[in-house]
Amino acid sequence: MHLAVIGTGYVGLVTGTCFADTGFRVTCVDIDEEKVRTLRTGTPTIYEAGLEGLLQRSVREHRLTFTTSLPDAAEMADVLFLALPTPPGADGSADLSYVLKVADDLGEYWAAQATRRYRVVVNKSTVPVGTADRVRAALEKHGLVAGEDFDVVSNPEFLREGVAVTDFMKPERVVVGTSSERAAEIMRSIYEPFVRQGNPILIMDERSSEMTKYAANSFLAMKVSFINEVANLCEYLGANVDEVRVGMGLDSRIGNKFLYPGLGFGGSCFPKDVQALKLTSDQMGYHFESLEAVLNVNKRQHDKLPGWVSDRFGADLSGHTFAVWGLAFKAKTDDIRESPAISVVKALVARGARVVAFDPEAIETTRRELGDAIEYAEGMYEALEGADALVICTEWHEFRRPDWDRMAEGLKNKIIFDGRNLYKPQKVADLGFDYLSVGRPHMIKETA
Repeated sequence: MHLAVIGTGYVGLVTGTCFADTGFRVTCVDIDEEKVRTLRTGTPTIYEAGLEGLLQRSVREHRLTFTTSLPDAAEMADVLFLALPTPPGADGSADLSYVLKVADDLGEYWAAQATRRYRVVVNKSTVPVGTADRVRAALEKHGLVAGEDFDVVSNPEFLREGVAVTDFMKPERVVVGTSSERAAEIMRSIYEPFVRQGNPILIMDERSSEMTKYAANSFLAMKVSFINEVANLCEYLGANVDEVRVGMGLDSRIGNKFLYPGLGFGGSCFPKDVQALKLTSDQMGYHFESLEAVLNVNKRQHDKLPGWVSDRFGADLSGHTFAVWGLAFKAKTDDIRESPAISVVKALVARGARVVAFDPEAIETTRRELGDAIEYAEGMYEALEGADALVICTEWHEFRRPDWDRMAEGLKNKIIFDGRNLYKPQKVADLGFDYLSVGRPHMIKETA
């Protein structure tokens, strides 16, 4: 079976590479010629743990190829996965123009062939409920017959950045939305190698499949916002959110995942998906109140660290320098989309501060967005030199066990604003640092 993956962004590249590593012949398509040239050398265009080795092996063994030609891929493939961008519009709605344009191009190409054969078109992108119907209509308008020439399937991804390869290779579940038993059997055969430990392949209708992705991400985002609200209240009451979340998480009905307070959620999924589901709800005339609260809490949480800094150093931060550790929205990725760290940096700069930042992977992606608005350090300790305080925005492992002596030597003031709760407050205080973290007692030993 020959697979094609249209789009080599985050989801597309991981999907194509993992399928190829399992033995499928895979063609990945992208309109970016430079990206395609880079990928043909076995060099990934995103940072994702474990991806580079799989990519190089599959390219070397000719199971994975890259092209800019959609017709070539459309001719060879039996199953085509659409992993195209669906960026949010100004109103929060998902932009389906890329998905529908490719569907239209596929329909035009296949309809012009002298002979036809059956293919499956799979929506891998996160798309609003009803998108499978729109893709089907885009193909049918060229005279293709659903169920005979093609079927459209919704197959949402549930990949976590930083562990996406593991998530793909060992999924907790595979969700397939289709009303066609023929397409369902093909999808089962594709995914069976990935669920040998017994995790389910769930077959449901297309709309339920599309809704499942939005509902899952929105619920997880709600857990993040809820624990952040709890943490904020803990600061007023003198409680410690670390102890509270452990007590909550041991309840099997709640669980401990996504109960880590911090700066709020970011990335390419949670913000976009919550906004899109809320807009869909509004369009249907239903007010999804909890989603509105999730978004409001998250926006407020992004402002937390800049507020602490201004409380300590004043509203006008001109003449002050701050070291920032972490720019990616989470560890193990170079993705800065909707990153709370970027919100923090922009707020500090807007208040007149000089910012010197370090991130193990996200410096170049940040430079493309912020340019010279901030400075970039070559290492975590280099960022500290002469800084008035350290601001921690991303939970990279190398930040968890720092050299405290080097930190004290580099910083002008021994002050840490920690948006990821990396350290034990009492230990940091015993080392002579002022330490402010989320939802825990603030350790203040000196006045700026």
